[in-house]
Amino acid sequence: MKEGGLGVHVAADLPTAGGLASARKGTARFADYVELTKPRLNLLVVITSAAGCYLGSAGAPDLFTMAAASVGTAFVAGGAAVLNQLAERDTDALMDRTRARPLPAGRVSPAEARALGITLASAGLGVLLAATNPLAALLALITLGIYLLVYTPMKRQSPLATLVGAVPGALPPLIGWTAGHGAASSGGWTLFAIVFLWQIPHFMAIAWMYRDDYRRARFPMLPVIEPDGRRAGRQAAMFALALVPTSLVPGFTGIAGQAYLAAALALGVGLLALSWRFAAARSDRNARLLFFGSITYLPLLWAAMVLNH
Repeated sequence: MKEGGLGVHVAADLPTAGGLASARKGTARFADYVELTKPRLNLLVVITSAAGCYLGSAGAPDLFTMAAASVGTAFVAGGAAVLNQLAERDTDALMDRTRARPLPAGRVSPAEARALGITLASAGLGVLLAATNPLAALLALITLGIYLLVYTPMKRQSPLATLVGAVPGALPPLIGWTAGHGAASSGGWTLFAIVFLWQIPHFMAIAWMYRDDYRRARFPMLPVIEPDGRRAGRQAAMFALALVPTSLVPGFTGIAGQAYLAAALALGVGLLALSWRFAAARSDRNARLLFFGSITYLPLLWAAMVLNH
């Protein structure tokens, strides 16, 4: 066939074995970068930030502001997750559930992770500053600082790190509220309080289920320093109890209506029952029930609040 004919062009367009291998390697590297940002956890950040913006807006929410708040908060949270894993790559290598992560497994270098984390966090802060308001960006910066400079090193020192870590974990809805409302008013702090209290039963269930991993990594979680788990159970029950009246506040302050109140009460009592069951009998089964109950509780509560706004 002549040069330039159909056969020549087809042969030239066929990917080589080296090209396929390079493409697969690039795809795998991208997947590792995404994994470092903890996308499943970041989904919760996006949902709570968007919901906070929606609930905090006077009248119809500005969709651009809501999108900017969600994207900016997600980028900051993703960057924080990357930098946290960079700092904990040695302990992650000791735990069964984390040793396959990109950093301890050697699929991503520390320099790459550092660059990715700083880039994401900086981009998120820039989006919030440019497209929402300075206070929302400042709250995101505070979230980043507490998570990396206080919570991350404190995890190796004290079980109180769980309470400290619940602060940056609860700030995304306040960031969203501030982006939509223009101020960190009482409604936004109510959303913060709900997520803060919810995290403790959730974390206590995780700490119990993975107590052997935490012991190997020498993290002083409550089930590690107190193997019978009594304090872990008490904390789960106490915070779940405090969550019930706190979760009702939006229904009494105009953020949501009567249907939300009924849903929040039913969900709160259900989570409290699971927490008390775990406190009474610390077992892997009861911890798993509490864990799954907690990850069901929060999306349903937010959905009820948004739908009955």
